[in-house]
Amino acid sequence: MSVHPFRNKPVTDLEDLESDNVYLEDQFTFEVAWEVVNKVGGIYTVIKTKAAVTVERLHDNYVLLGPHIENSVRTEVEVLSEIPDVALRDTIQELRDNGIHVVYGRWLIDGYPKVVLFDMESTRWRTDGAKADFWNSTHIGLPVDKEAENAVLFGHITAWFIGSYRARTSPDQHVVSHFHEWQAGVGLILLRARHVDVATVFTTHATLLGRYLCASNVDFYNNLSYFNVDKEAGERNIYHRYCMERSAAHCAHVFTTVSSITADEAEHLLKRKADVIVPNGLNVVRFSAMHEFQNLHAKSKEKINAFVQGHFSGYYDFDLDKTLYFFSAGRYEYTNKGVDLYLESLARLNHRLKAENSDVTVVAFLIFPTKTNNFNVESLRSQACTKQLREVVQSLQNQVGRRMFESALAGEIPDTDDLLTSEDLLKLKRCIYEAQRPSLPAVVTHNVVDDGSDPILNTIRRLELFNRREDRVKVIFHPEFLKSTNPLIGMDYEEFVRGCHLGVFPSYYEPWGYTPAECTLMGIPSITSNLSGFGCFMAEHIHNPEMYGIYIVDRRGCSFDSSINQLAGQMFQFSMFNRRQRIIQRNRTERLSDHLDWKMLDHYYQQARRLAVAAIRPNLPYTLPDAVSEQGISRPESIAGSVAYQADIQSDIEEDDVDSEKEEREMTTGNSSASSRARSPADHLDMILKDKK
Repeated sequence: MSVHPFRNKPVTDLEDLESDNVYLEDQFTFEVAWEVVNKVGGIYTVIKTKAAVTVERLHDNYVLLGPHIENSVRTEVEVLSEIPDVALRDTIQELRDNGIHVVYGRWLIDGYPKVVLFDMESTRWRTDGAKADFWNSTHIGLPVDKEAENAVLFGHITAWFIGSYRARTSPDQHVVSHFHEWQAGVGLILLRARHVDVATVFTTHATLLGRYLCASNVDFYNNLSYFNVDKEAGERNIYHRYCMERSAAHCAHVFTTVSSITADEAEHLLKRKADVIVPNGLNVVRFSAMHEFQNLHAKSKEKINAFVQGHFSGYYDFDLDKTLYFFSAGRYEYTNKGVDLYLESLARLNHRLKAENSDVTVVAFLIFPTKTNNFNVESLRSQACTKQLREVVQSLQNQVGRRMFESALAGEIPDTDDLLTSEDLLKLKRCIYEAQRPSLPAVVTHNVVDDGSDPILNTIRRLELFNRREDRVKVIFHPEFLKSTNPLIGMDYEEFVRGCHLGVFPSYYEPWGYTPAECTLMGIPSITSNLSGFGCFMAEHIHNPEMYGIYIVDRRGCSFDSSINQLAGQMFQFSMFNRRQRIIQRNRTERLSDHLDWKMLDHYYQQARRLAVAAIRPNLPYTLPDAVSEQGISRPESIAGSVAYQADIQSDIEEDDVDSEKEEREMTTGNSSASSRARSPADHLDMILKDKK
């Protein structure tokens, strides 16, 4: 293995560290990121959710370093004046004495981690000196680029801080500095250039050049090994940023990425193979009742039902008991997030459901924020009319009930003609008349700025997904983040996800993918792709992931049209499930949540830290945490008619709860609506149960 000039030694293989039993109790870890107490991207979620597990493992030997953002500090940080750690206190004082405004405190999140935040504006006068120092150390020059200047200034301060702290600690103490993304990577480069005795880890969550290349609609993955990286970075005016990222990757003792697909990307674009894959996790909260999440699904679904009734008022002629809610959500990256594939597949799903004369209706939501003027007037009007009708009917229900009670109390059988008066009927007729509309239900809930050039709306027009009465797939584009104060869908994102039946995220470029992971934690099946980190992780760790409600679209080994057909087929197969089969699958999906819990995935971060220390302390024995790769999830036996398979299926059914009495009957009697034309493993389980009976 070749040794980079900044590396003390090649990274040791994991197996080489398993012989002895020494745990690094004195390991002190700095985690450095631009997103610490600064909600500007997905890395914020990674650091915030991981903090509790890291603090539990490292206790007070863990400090987060980030920029000082006044609005965030005011609401998220408890600023402290007393600093028990003498070395940390003296280091902070040294920077303050040199005119740098430094805030020390505790981040008000789970784990209550220590944070040190640097006010960038108070050090702005040091920019030229920091750039000169960076040039002298690396020969990387910077053009006029505010973001790159901030990265250099932030790196200058963090390297100064960590170096000063290291000089105040015992040489026997192991200090690890973990840097996230190129914006923080400058600090790592400077630490190595100054030969500071610190073990370094660098994590790229997505390569900078990869993001730019995918944004320009190139055939990214099929040409990954052929890109002239210097030329591509130069043409996009990001060569200096690319050099910073590549240098950080090569200078680090241990280089990590968040997924195998990103590791492949980094190997070709950054020219270094990842030493450890560190998947992103979430904090799993278990309910006291085993299947409480099923009840939450039912409650949230009722709220979505209320919105759908209002949105399609005047055209509401489908059965909500046979209506499924699909959704896709995220940043508005039309191609990278697979929105193009989703819409094309919905059109084919609509055609197939109509051809099969299916009575199932699919309402497909697209939650992608973009610029809007305001809510669509027609959407607000339809919700208002439905609300008025609901209130009138509830009032009439109370009046009819009172009249029935009074008649029965008098010993008389109430006359049905007397229960509803002519005035009551007039109120009903007025509400019904007001709910009628001359136009089709809107496909978008807001007035989108420059909607003539909006990719989603243009695709909906081209595919003619206009929410006609005969359409079995209805489309609703909601171009804003969901929140409980929304006058249309008064739900926050988590509650909305719980009420849906299927999440669809067929991304083309997705280094990880928190949206399908969040679905899994809530027991909601999802569709992802083999070009997303989450999809690759599930394919590697789960045998037959479809049995657990994780569908993976092939976007790497086939054409775009084939991917459309595959996705449309997966959605059609899911649409043919009866309610009992969906309950079984939701239970199986929810059982995967433990495998996405930081309590399990933090082991990968442990491996990275210990490998980094091993690189600078080659003579010390270490023990790695238990191998996580061996904790794969076995496939439910799928051989038709086998005793093991039948026992597995029967066990699932006995454990499953139901959403309603109707579901309970279906769990007992089965439902013949699952078409033999879409025979799936879930369809097959019904056949087995019938055979047993």
